[in-house]
Amino acid sequence: METVLVTGGAGYVGAHTCLRLAQAGFRPVTYDNLSNGHRRFVQWGPLEEGDIRDRPRLDEVLRRVRPSAVLHFAALIEVGESVKHPDRFHDSNVAGALTVIEAARAAGVRRVVFSSTCAIYGEPQRLPLDEDHPQAPLNPYGETKRLVEQALARLAGTDGFQSVALRYFNAAGADPEGRIGEAHDPETHAIPLAIQAALGQRPGFRIFGDDYPTRDGTALRDYVHVLDLADAHVAALRYLMGGGATTAFNLGAGVGVTVRELLDAVRKVSGRTFPVETAGRRPGDAPALVADAGRAAATLGWRPTYDLEAIVETAWRWHSAQASGGPGASA
Repeated sequence: METVLVTGGAGYVGAHTCLRLAQAGFRPVTYDNLSNGHRRFVQWGPLEEGDIRDRPRLDEVLRRVRPSAVLHFAALIEVGESVKHPDRFHDSNVAGALTVIEAARAAGVRRVVFSSTCAIYGEPQRLPLDEDHPQAPLNPYGETKRLVEQALARLAGTDGFQSVALRYFNAAGADPEGRIGEAHDPETHAIPLAIQAALGQRPGFRIFGDDYPTRDGTALRDYVHVLDLADAHVAALRYLMGGGATTAFNLGAGVGVTVRELLDAVRKVSGRTFPVETAGRRPGDAPALVADAGRAAATLGWRPTYDLEAIVETAWRWHSAQASGGPGASA
């Protein structure tokens, strides 16, 4: 059984990917400092606690675990916080990633799958966005991911090292069996925020900006189910194991959804209404982001399988269970 080291494997996308890795016959070993991840999410392999900036700890784990590849998820992700604290994001997302990459190379690991983002593109010059679209991030978060991608590209072919960068659009949804889901603190993502409003856990939902050049004035995004993203990581890993060269892939559904349309979907699935208010635009937000994921389809054979309603349904089940103390609820 091939072992894979998963940094950030106790987090949202990382934990769902560990589930899929285990189902695909791999042994995922999670490396996480649990600052944003959840111990209860580590269910499909062992947990090694540690910080990605701690090179001696990484070296020790890599020597002992001897993974055939590293899947790197660990990072700070809140766009708004990156605008307020760019130094923290550079330290964690760039310095941390480079430490992981160099530790992996020193341990003889030649394959890395990197969790990247559509935020590297910035404001679209054309839609849908393909991988060759110019890169001009609007916020420090996107810039940190671009810097890591550039470092990986420079290393391509060095001592046989190859990597895949997976540029997510909007990760959403939860494991349909309710074992794991989206649990950020603080929560900043639209679907869980809307669901929490529907559950009465917050006073309402705030739309940031209703004057965008979209069909209803609210920002337009491309939502992709977290298990579809996890499947793409397994496919990218197999691609590298088969001798694939360094590249990047967009991961999105290719369908744009406005904030108001998203709220309608949450109302439909939950059967509940909730207050909605409008505020000004947030700095660093693009008006519209929609993926062209044709390269992932052609090279990895990857296509998303969940539509928006299914995404919201799985998220609703997860958050409802958390609210009622059901399976997978935190203690």
